[in-house]
Amino acid sequence: MPKLSVEGVGQFEVPQGKRLVLALEDEAGIDQLHSCGGNARCTTCRVEFISGEPGQMTAAEKQVLAARGLSGVRLSCQMVCDHDMSVRAISRLAGSGKKDVGARPTDDIQPQPVEWGDR
Repeated sequence: MPKLSVEGVGQFEVPQGKRLVLALEDEAGIDQLHSCGGNARCTTCRVEFISGEPGQMTAAEKQVLAARGLSGVRLSCQMVCDHDMSVRAISRLAGSGKKDVGARPTDDIQPQPVEWGDR
C-alpha cells in the first residue's frame, strides 16, 4: 500500500489507486476542501507536493490550473495514490469561511474520460 505523508498531520497507508482527495479526507482525517465534488472545476482541493509528485496530470487538471494561472500546486481530485507521496494540504475548511468541504467525490476520477499528459 502506498504511504501518504501529510505535513503537520502524519503518515498514512492508503489503498492502492484511491483518489488523493479521498485519502486526505478518509485516511489522514483532514478537512480538505473539494467544493465542486472532485470534478476539476473549482481548484479548492489544491495541494503542494513535497515529494512524490506524479509526472503526469489529467487534461482537466492542466486546463483548470492554466485557466486560473496557478502553478506549483496540484488538484488532489485528479490523481490517485499509486506510489508514496508527501503533500502539504493548503486548502482546508478551517479558516476558509465555507460552510462545508463540498460534496463527497466519487471513487473514480472525474470528468471522464481521463486523459493523461505531461505536466
